[in-house]
Amino acid sequence: MSTTKPKKTSFVSGAISSDFISASIAKHQSKTTIGAHNIFLGQVRADVIDGKTVVAIDYSAYEEMAEANFYEIREAAFERFDLTCLHIYHSLGLVKAGEICLFVFVSAPRRKVTYEALEYLVEAIKEKAPVFGKELFEDDTYTWKKNT
Repeated sequence: MSTTKPKKTSFVSGAISSDFISASIAKHQSKTTIGAHNIFLGQVRADVIDGKTVVAIDYSAYEEMAEANFYEIREAAFERFDLTCLHIYHSLGLVKAGEICLFVFVSAPRRKVTYEALEYLVEAIKEKAPVFGKELFEDDTYTWKKNT
């Protein structure tokens, strides 16, 4: 399997907007072999950790390595599932509680495969991609996020 870095980036600066998400979906309306789409939207939670509330996450990554990992994850998903399209977008930088930080979008001729592929993809991203989140608290302290 090739690990060539794709030309298109998977990273979005800051929160992933609803306009970005809807535009991504709209681009697929002309692809008439698609029978189903499924999306995963990861949202920053206002978790309470040790009595302090998370107000935002500041995401960073080893971008070149992360892009290579995203590429490998995509290729493995295409080999494993009958997919038509697959897109992964992850935030870099500050994302406030309530905003979207991860957008995974899959398309296929049939619906069932989109559920299976989406679960596989999100778990693989969490496990393999070198993306790090600094959870920022309201008192200006922080902790490093654990991918669960």
